Amino acid sequence: MPNNLIYLVFVVIFVWLVALSLFFWRILRHYNNLTKGVSPKNLRTVLEEVLKELELNKKDIDYLKDYSLKLEKDGFLHIQKVGLIRFNPFKDTGGDQSFILSLVNGNDTGVIISGLYSRSGTRWYAKKVIDGKGIEYELSEEEKRALREAK
Repeated sequence: MPNNLIYLVFVVIFVWLVALSLFFWRILRHYNNLTKGVSPKNLRTVLEEVLKELELNKKDIDYLKDYSLKLEKDGFLHIQKVGLIRFNPFKDTGGDQSFILSLVNGNDTGVIISGLYSRSGTRWYAKKVIDGKGIEYELSEEEKRALREAK
């Protein structure tokens, strides 16, 4: 029985050594693939350069994130919504020659331009809009409709 036990211990140790040898052989092969063409003196230099490049890339990504957020914030203040309504305010003229043009940003702040056509001429009006409401002058129903259409 002791011989069988010794034999079993040797088999287990042998299997264990074979498994470890295969494991280390795979690690060594992977390491050699990573360092192919690099001498031992240059390996440290190559790894340091990779780390420097990684740090530069992180800085560039942070810069691009900040820049894109700034562009998004600034773009919100530009004209983003345009609404155009054509209508006939007077019954004695033909066609929808009058119009209302709504030009507002993402906050519904901007200007509404009205052009009223009559036989004697065209009159132009502009109203300042902040947060979708006329500030100095009340908005007409057509102007409110042009503002809603801009959305």
